[in-house]
Amino acid sequence: MVALDQVTVRYGARVAVREVCHSVAPGAWVGVVGANGAGKSSLLRAIAHLERHDGTVRVNGQLTGRLSRRHRARLVAYVPQQPELPAGMSVMEYTLLGRTPHVGYFGVESPQDRQHCMDLLGRLGLGDMADRHLPTLSGGELQRVVLSRALAQQAPVLLLDEPTSSLDLGRRVEALELVDSLRRERGLTVLSAMHDLTLAAQFADRLVLLSAGAVVAAGAPASVLSETLLSQCFGGRIRVLTADDGGLLVVPQRARHLPPHSGGR
Repeated sequence: MVALDQVTVRYGARVAVREVCHSVAPGAWVGVVGANGAGKSSLLRAIAHLERHDGTVRVNGQLTGRLSRRHRARLVAYVPQQPELPAGMSVMEYTLLGRTPHVGYFGVESPQDRQHCMDLLGRLGLGDMADRHLPTLSGGELQRVVLSRALAQQAPVLLLDEPTSSLDLGRRVEALELVDSLRRERGLTVLSAMHDLTLAAQFADRLVLLSAGAVVAAGAPASVLSETLLSQCFGGRIRVLTADDGGLLVVPQRARHLPPHSGGR
């Protein structure tokens, strides 16, 4: 479904993504993890063709660099970490932007396009907010609206850059459960940059660990999330524990234990 060959992103003399070669099977969820500055966002933007890069990206066997912007948008939907949210736009108007690749150059959205978006908003718990303007929404609501726009594209590949960054802990799981449910229903292929390694291990089928822009490990979460490797990439002491249900818990640990404070003088 997605094949990366020697993908490299440079910002002047700095190499942000270094010769990444990786393939993602149809319907899989791959979590891209790594410390801040490791190249996660740059890699996703390169796949979406929003960042100049060397190497090639193929989706469904097609070289994305040779496709028109409209054609690429039918294959790949991208949810940025900090999306542009026009203040004068309603939730429905913003979601309808996702239908642009399917509307003729001089056409307008059809009743079917509007119904498709309304159904999406209802699924995301936003059905009664369709007429509200974006600035009136909470951070969690906005994140769901941004997701609704991406899903409205009906692209087989969904790229998520830190999809739960503005959500409370409980809402993070809720949002990722929704993405996973839609992935299974629609056969979506998902690549997500995630800073929460515990959630990445719970939801992603495979992980790709980046360090200084290069892939240092890739595979099942249990094979990638080793204490030694994570401590090298993130710094500090990191423990990887197994929960009662068999899931992995990634926990940073203090370098030393201080004696308890007595509370007296």
